[in-house]
Amino acid sequence: MPRLDPDVARTRSAVRTWLDADPAHRAGAVLVACSGGSDSLALAAATAFEARRSGVQAGAVVVDHGLQAGSADVAAAAADQCRGLGLDPVIVRRARVPDDGGPEGAARAARYAELELAAAEVGSDGRPGYVLLGHTADDQAETVLLRLARGSGSRSLAGIPPGRGVLARPFLGLRREQLRRACTAQGLTWWEDPTNAVDGPLRRADGGDLPRVAVRERVLPALVEALGADPVPALVRTAELLREDAELLDLLAAQLLARVQGEDASLDLGALAEAPGPLRLARAAGLVGRCGVRAGGARARACGGGRGAGDRVAGSAGGGRARRPACPSCFGSASGGAAAGPPVTGLGRDE
Repeated sequence: MPRLDPDVARTRSAVRTWLDADPAHRAGAVLVACSGGSDSLALAAATAFEARRSGVQAGAVVVDHGLQAGSADVAAAAADQCRGLGLDPVIVRRARVPDDGGPEGAARAARYAELELAAAEVGSDGRPGYVLLGHTADDQAETVLLRLARGSGSRSLAGIPPGRGVLARPFLGLRREQLRRACTAQGLTWWEDPTNAVDGPLRRADGGDLPRVAVRERVLPALVEALGADPVPALVRTAELLREDAELLDLLAAQLLARVQGEDASLDLGALAEAPGPLRLARAAGLVGRCGVRAGGARARACGGGRGAGDRVAGSAGGGRARRPACPSCFGSASGGAAAGPPVTGLGRDE
């Protein structure tokens, strides 16, 4: 019996690890987001193999962004490859990418909107399916560098999350080159997206390279040359460490919010102001801000949860309470019941 290619084995192991991590992962439908590129094609092959072994319903979703000539043909070819691997159903969706904003961000937001719709389409019993994405350790390193250049806190520098809502990324521990070798070993031919090249058709408004492409093709090779070592593993490790820190801060911030929130959903701004800066500013304010309350100065502003954007609620930063009706999406009921988090995600924030 021929020996299994080690890179193919790694891809299958990564998918199997994700399936085993939670019984819910095997209970519902799973879709692979496949563009026809090497990363997502390797994920499609590994998912199809593991699904056959374990009886999981696994399909694929292909999103045509319509940004290049012939994009519909590329999407159709990717869909045919997924069907050939045994994935079913295979859903092809055409995204509407707005003209405003950067092309990368606009395409990403449109893509994730379509992925969310596809997950809902294959769901059952009121629960959406899962969508697997082929992001790699290389993607994670690029994201950390991009966010570092913008000036970011620990939550942002934690990079691409392994999972959030309906999205999951089994390949964050694998390298892009490993996935290309896995495709080659299985006889899979992938599509090279021209927008991933420095001379690609999509440009910044000033004509320069897209930021992620510039980091991939210019910055990371320059770091390898300057440091004499591949920086990707260290950047990925940094993201993992910062994710642990950010999760702890989120937990502490939730506990702080429980202490400063009254039964009528008013906020004790004095107690909030006395909290340590990282909790008060980076975390507690963010949790409160989900429903539009922002503590600062002598007043708290209610922008969203059932009130108008210009409404203000009274509260002294020196110890008074800001009072406003309870926001069910953030604070639960006025009687102090715990609020459920948002049902899926802020999908546009993911890479």
